[in-house]
Amino acid sequence: MVKIAYLLLCHKNVESVIAQAKALVAAGDAVAIHFDKRGAAADFALLRETFKGEPSVAFSKRLACGWGEYSLVQASLNMLETARDAFDGVTHYYLLSGDCFPTKSSAYLKQVLSANDRDYIEINDFLDSDWIKTGLKEDRLTYRHFFNEREQSRLFYGSLNLQRKLGMTRRVPKDLRVKIGSQWWLLRASTVEKMIDYMKARADVVRFFRTTWIPDEIFFQTIAHHCAPREEIRSHPPTMLVFSDYGIPVVFYKDHWDMLRREDRFFARKITENDPAFRSAMLAHYGGGAEEAPAGEMIASYYDYMARRGRDGRRHAQRFWRRSTQLDDSKEVLVVACKKWHVGQAFAQAVERITGIAALGYVFDQEEALDLPLGNLEVGKGKRGRHRRAFLTLLLNARETEKLALCVDPAREDVVRDFADTDARMRVLLIETAFDDEDYVGHAERVGLLSPHAPPAQRDTVVSALKVEFAEESGRLRKAQSGRLDTLARDANRVENAAAVARFLRVSRDEVEAVVREIEPHL
Repeated sequence: MVKIAYLLLCHKNVESVIAQAKALVAAGDAVAIHFDKRGAAADFALLRETFKGEPSVAFSKRLACGWGEYSLVQASLNMLETARDAFDGVTHYYLLSGDCFPTKSSAYLKQVLSANDRDYIEINDFLDSDWIKTGLKEDRLTYRHFFNEREQSRLFYGSLNLQRKLGMTRRVPKDLRVKIGSQWWLLRASTVEKMIDYMKARADVVRFFRTTWIPDEIFFQTIAHHCAPREEIRSHPPTMLVFSDYGIPVVFYKDHWDMLRREDRFFARKITENDPAFRSAMLAHYGGGAEEAPAGEMIASYYDYMARRGRDGRRHAQRFWRRSTQLDDSKEVLVVACKKWHVGQAFAQAVERITGIAALGYVFDQEEALDLPLGNLEVGKGKRGRHRRAFLTLLLNARETEKLALCVDPAREDVVRDFADTDARMRVLLIETAFDDEDYVGHAERVGLLSPHAPPAQRDTVVSALKVEFAEESGRLRKAQSGRLDTLARDANRVENAAAVARFLRVSRDEVEAVVREIEPHL
């Protein structure tokens, strides 16, 4: 019977780590956790308290880990030692990070491990392969590294250059064939025992790796190569990860899910931190559900193809934001301009509920993430605003419609003008609402023009300025969009407002009247 001890290497996002560990334990496995000593003490205390009395969760001795340092290897060894002492019946050890999430179910993973007596660890020859794309290669081994390249770069390169100048090279330990590969591995318990015996017998090898640069990509890979028969090693990372040409991990999002679950891997790294629901869904998938047979390796080659086309300016013939800058005349863009955002939101919600027209709020003004898979453009107004027309094309595609209503602040004439310069059929509805002095003061406090304790004279000055500014914003919008703009106003009668809404929405009379009745109390 397969039982996995997961070795969870983490340093932040404690709530996510708790959910991760709970899902793994719920499937009948065990988890040894190393929480970086640099992490918040309160987070570690919460971890300990959450799993207090849970026999399937154990905590290893904490170290302060640094990228590229031996401390990452030692932290992994600490978890192995903890797991071997704390858990019985373990058949496999699987090293993960807090950013690794399952792409297969527990049942599927165990079925594969039961049918294949293999270790899953990527092993490439250090010198002869092209695994290292940039940076140091032979110098990782032939010189001693005592400093962290990212945190102590002057000391790191100063020490390296001094050793080069003085010819202070060192030899690789006798009979050691150095290997390299992904840091994340899944090893049989029998192989782990052989590796531990090897480390005890070869103190020179362990000592060598203590001053090797980025040993987490070399240490376990090299020792596994010397301890397990070659035919029993699958040189294939069990965890899906992709690196850019600059050595930066590629982040996966919800719209990658179909590809991830068809990869011949068990987990994926890194999963976006900005979509907790996606992470939760992946953990739920681990707990059950039927699996489809893997369809082969797709993501790495797909990423490589897309990245190279982007460099040439030929991704899908053109970059997306260039191809999508012109909305054709089959699209209708309905812009609801309203200074009181809650009124604009109420109008948009009423339109969608009553007429079925897809409607959104202030997507170019508010930071809130949208509940739509848009390749992470759904997160933050900064990203949405860089290529507004392309973003609008994504919205239309995601909602599977050619007609979309959205809200803007009347001050955002730039947004309205951007869409007006396309071939799309754009119409604007300006909703005019009454403002009293308290409304102006509230707006000034929200945007930082006034403090809550500002003196009356300052309040009066700001209120007077805002009255002029709001009137000018509406005037500029009317002038710029003459012929496309209708007005919904409190001082207009219901017939006039209904006529404006009818021209704007172009829906049935009953739907127009229902929308007007619903929005009138907000004016």
